[in-house]
Amino acid sequence: MISKRLKFSPSVRHLAFAVTALVSSLAFAEAEPNQPLKGRLPLQELRTFAEVFDRIKVAYVENVDDKTLLENAIKGMLTGLDPHSAYLDPKDFEDLQINTTGEFGGLGIEVGMENGFVKVIAPIDDTPAQRAGVEAGDLIIKLDQKPVKGMGLNEAVEMMRGKPGEPITLTIVREGSSKPFDIVIKRDIIKVQSVKSKALDEGYGYIRITQFQIDSGDEVVSAIKKLAKANKGKLNGLILDLRNNPGGVLQAAVDVSDAFLKKGVIVYTKGRIPNSELRFKADEKDPSNGVPVVVLINSGSASASEIVAGALQDHKRAIIMGTDSFGKGSVQTVLPLNNQRALKLTTALYYTPNGRSIQAQGIEPDITVDRAKVTKLDQGVTYKEADLQGHLNNGNDLKDKPNALKAKKVDKQLESDNQLQQALSLLKGLSIANKAVK
Repeated sequence: MISKRLKFSPSVRHLAFAVTALVSSLAFAEAEPNQPLKGRLPLQELRTFAEVFDRIKVAYVENVDDKTLLENAIKGMLTGLDPHSAYLDPKDFEDLQINTTGEFGGLGIEVGMENGFVKVIAPIDDTPAQRAGVEAGDLIIKLDQKPVKGMGLNEAVEMMRGKPGEPITLTIVREGSSKPFDIVIKRDIIKVQSVKSKALDEGYGYIRITQFQIDSGDEVVSAIKKLAKANKGKLNGLILDLRNNPGGVLQAAVDVSDAFLKKGVIVYTKGRIPNSELRFKADEKDPSNGVPVVVLINSGSASASEIVAGALQDHKRAIIMGTDSFGKGSVQTVLPLNNQRALKLTTALYYTPNGRSIQAQGIEPDITVDRAKVTKLDQGVTYKEADLQGHLNNGNDLKDKPNALKAKKVDKQLESDNQLQQALSLLKGLSIANKAVK
């Protein structure tokens, strides 16, 4: 066994001395008999930090400068708190600001960390990742054959970004798959269209929010008006699709909720510092005109999506359908530092109007509908009375309806999306029931 006594380098001696002197002076100034140690810096732990710093400087296989070590120490402090707190260098800070505008480079996935691996919260619609088959809940264990275990989230995200057209191989572990598999994706400029809308059937509209951006609230109001106008000014029902929506801007979630509510709390936050406690309320305007609403959610619905679903559920303004949401109920505040750096720090938790914490719980749907493959069965050759030669006329001046009539054109998405089909059927049932009551 070989042992070697490691000597402090001059820079580390200065660091250790400065840390010890600072801590000792603070501890001496604050120490009071029978008083708790609240506010005192941990002298022993800071001495340990200085010792570790020294050992790395002296014994690590490669020379590491002080700046790199200290920046890594800062990153470690943030990474060890929770999956969403992070230290942002100038490039990361700039990327964060760009992402909220809806255009950025990369693959098009919202990710977090789980057990040291990159977890897909949700692929964004119409992006390379979504087209390649990446799904919410996937664990990315390698990037271009490089293990992500031990990487920070920012480092992994940086690897996934690059020039448009450049490929990257993601090695993925997926629930239900017997072994890891690779997906090759070509990077592209990601331009996220926040809100999409269309008519599913006569009187029934569909609004899809892919990600909450600054103008998402206004876009939802415009979509409601457009759908109503196309149906002679009135809608019988509306589906708000928040599946695989990873969240986004808090104010956008408030604005979208407000488009369907006339009063009451939408969401509130609670934290340790005074400015982390916020409360958002709906105004009296109701752009939706009280139209029946079904909200679709799944495990990829996170953060801002859960705020909307929770608010509409608590106010009994909408029926929530699908599967349990992701459960990201924490608030991140960006705290700018010197030299274009910043901290993205978790400072509060979200609560629904009824006081439910979203964090690690998510929103439970009113009606659970799992994702399923829908296959339309061939009905074969069938005949109706109207197909028979010499059949009697209706007698009520109505046209005959033989089987030969062309089938009604059905929305392509509606044919294959089981959850969307169930939502539309529910809305039609509600419409019939409401007419019967009147």
